[in-house]
Amino acid sequence: MSEPASVLISPPDPPRLVYEDLGGGAKIYHGDCLQFLDLWSAGLPEGGVEMIFADPPYFLSNGGVTCHSGRRVKVDKGEWDKSRGADLNHQFNLEWLRRCQSALKPNGSIWITGTQHVIFSVGFALQQLGFKLLNSISWEKPNPPPNLSCRYFTHSTEMVVWAAKSSASKHTFNYKLMRQINGGRQMKAVWRIGAPRASEKTFGKHPTQKPVALIERCILASTNRGDLVLDPFAGSGTTGIAAIKLGRRFLGVDLDLPSVELAAKRLAHAGRMDQLQPSSPGEK
Repeated sequence: MSEPASVLISPPDPPRLVYEDLGGGAKIYHGDCLQFLDLWSAGLPEGGVEMIFADPPYFLSNGGVTCHSGRRVKVDKGEWDKSRGADLNHQFNLEWLRRCQSALKPNGSIWITGTQHVIFSVGFALQQLGFKLLNSISWEKPNPPPNLSCRYFTHSTEMVVWAAKSSASKHTFNYKLMRQINGGRQMKAVWRIGAPRASEKTFGKHPTQKPVALIERCILASTNRGDLVLDPFAGSGTTGIAAIKLGRRFLGVDLDLPSVELAAKRLAHAGRMDQLQPSSPGEK
């Protein structure tokens, strides 16, 4: 395992490995995801990962405000989240999705989160590239922050789009397990899952951190034990935490070094834990 490095002004060229567990089952890199995916998949013409979970920039850092813990705070997550205009934002979505498509195995699938600010561009890009759209999940948040302007409905959901690599893909769907988790009934495309727990922020916070439970469900639905899960916007490493917990392998990259260092700490801790069994029943 390499030690987390000090903060760099710009990402390394080429992307640099920051953390690797002893067995090589979890790796996270600091660097640009476009460059990383180009380099990593260059020798894999048919791709190499069974699943991708992507939480791309929502382009929300526009000087607005929101409510956090009862306080009015600015919506400013960083330069990486600032909009460059609809055309350039869409071009970016096309570029990273094209590379993700190359990284997937023929029967692999991808999950992408987003709000209305980005998800329609993502959906159009998926269609342009020839992905097969499988589901649009509505992720309902039980305790969303109030809308301060009182000019809109309270923003209480995000979308999670699930797509297979192509129309020819025979994607994995663990239907019986999903039904068992849902009390013996078919699971609907509306998921009520709360925000990340306090224990998920033990080593620090990330402004767009997703709950482990959300990514666990995606992984359980569309992969098997031992499969490789890729996250091109790894952030604080939540995808890696879920993957390790469920017996999958993980590969992640992120542009922001403080986030990568946070992810490395979380992954190292998860790798030392004894309770690495699936949190959901019924999986073999």
